[in-house]
Amino acid sequence: MATHAATRNLSGLARALAQHGLMPEVEAESLQNQAQTAGITFVEQLLTSKRFTAQQIAVFGSRAFGVPLLDLSAFDLDQLQKEYFDAKISQTRRVLPLARRGNRLFVAVSDPANLQAIEEVRFKNNLVVEPVVVEDDKLGQVIHRILEASGATLKDAANLDDLEVDMQEASTAAQLEEDAEVEDAPVVKYIQKILLDAIAGGASDIHFEPYERFFRIRYRIDGILAEIAQPPLAIKDKVASRIKVISKLDIAEKRVPQDGRMKLVLSKNKSIDFRVSTLPTLYGEKIVMRILDSSGIKLGIEALGYEPDQQQLLLNAIGRPYGMILVTGPTGSGKTVSLYTCLNILNQPGINISTAEDPAEIQLPGVNQVNVNEKAGLTFATALRAFLRQDPDIVMVGEIRDIETADIAIKAAQTGHLVLSTLHTNDAPTTLTRLANMGVAPFNIASSVILITAQRLGRKLCPHCKRPEDIPPEALMRAGFTEEDLDGSWQPYGAVGCDHCAGFGYKGRVGIYEVMPISDEMRILIMRNGNALEIADLARKEGIRNLRQSGLLKVKSGVTSLEEIEAVTNE
Repeated sequence: MATHAATRNLSGLARALAQHGLMPEVEAESLQNQAQTAGITFVEQLLTSKRFTAQQIAVFGSRAFGVPLLDLSAFDLDQLQKEYFDAKISQTRRVLPLARRGNRLFVAVSDPANLQAIEEVRFKNNLVVEPVVVEDDKLGQVIHRILEASGATLKDAANLDDLEVDMQEASTAAQLEEDAEVEDAPVVKYIQKILLDAIAGGASDIHFEPYERFFRIRYRIDGILAEIAQPPLAIKDKVASRIKVISKLDIAEKRVPQDGRMKLVLSKNKSIDFRVSTLPTLYGEKIVMRILDSSGIKLGIEALGYEPDQQQLLLNAIGRPYGMILVTGPTGSGKTVSLYTCLNILNQPGINISTAEDPAEIQLPGVNQVNVNEKAGLTFATALRAFLRQDPDIVMVGEIRDIETADIAIKAAQTGHLVLSTLHTNDAPTTLTRLANMGVAPFNIASSVILITAQRLGRKLCPHCKRPEDIPPEALMRAGFTEEDLDGSWQPYGAVGCDHCAGFGYKGRVGIYEVMPISDEMRILIMRNGNALEIADLARKEGIRNLRQSGLLKVKSGVTSLEEIEAVTNE
């Protein structure tokens, strides 16, 4: 019964693939649903799955539906009758009118079963449409080339609805310049749509990337970059200028990197901040926008993924009146959210909190936040010195980068202040040796640091489609499980892919932590100049789980897969 139900839900090329036994009906239906959700054609979704090549799909479509097959690379594009070309239909429906013979219009398609596309071309031109099958990748390249050559505006290329949002303007001068370019209104709406889609999709970053022959936009969702659009190359400079105007950047300066901020106001009570970074590349400015949504820190420490014992160790540390707490991990591992979650807990009317950041990513009322500006002489060290004259209780330093900053932070921790900061190291034990290598005296490290947290972000399995996996005991033990762990009381799960997770098999991320309090034995070892291996060995004897062991607990609880933990942690 389930099989017949799935077949009834299939249509067009998906149905043909299932009927010819080239794909299970359930998988074909899943791909069909994913294509509808993503707003792309079934062929594009099929190519993304990498089950077939564009040529294999074209050959199958030609035979299955009795439609002629054409090699588009052999077609003389100068012979295209462009009066029948419609930018919007060609981009959204993946069709290309080739030539007219009498009252018949020959149209290139990659999916001959896409009757809606064929009908739109017929309706627009009032001609009999004769489809010919071509390879989807070649079709996309030709459509892009025509759009680029014609300099088609986004008004022609996309159907953009009015969006009830406001991007806060930078200045009167910028506004005047923008008003002088009224014809760029489609670019304005397109950027708004890209930002709203990114927020709705849970993206953390948006990449605008110009290349020699194309311009692409990618979202980073759950740590993975995915291409979501290729707008016309002709608009790359207008997009960059618009974003720079709103972000209070110098639009005339295209030779050096710039950093700025912008705010997208969604409603009276909801706004999203973006951190904007520009980078001059060979073919224009690459722009990366980091989405800064402060709602994450308001979820509380329980939502971050700490195990109960790790959470208690952290809460005990931030409850201390003085000392240094260090959070370490690579870029994008969630250090900022962890620090601000702690600051949010500590942010009380009777507490004076000051932070120095580069730049301040999350705005927290009640906390005195300072953006460092090295060009103006406002470094982390300078800001720290100023903080200590401002009667602070808690100080947060965005990053300890040099010995000067480290010395001042450690002195603050030794003189009655709670200091929170980050370092870029791989795990907790190497953080201590990194401080020593920077030139901090072992005695100062031992007397100031009270806790170190190393962290990574792993993708969570989609709860709607995750399925049990049969992993051999040998593989589990190689990953780090012990014989005691393999008692049959738990089941590992793996990723599948469904509509809820856009076919990835993962939805959202969870923190994986190594929380290492500095014990008396560890302080003695630090003062003896113990290396990272000795510190890690002592931590293990004291019952501190490393990143891999913490990740394996997430596997046991079914939160993520063994494959994901092996990818984000080292044994």
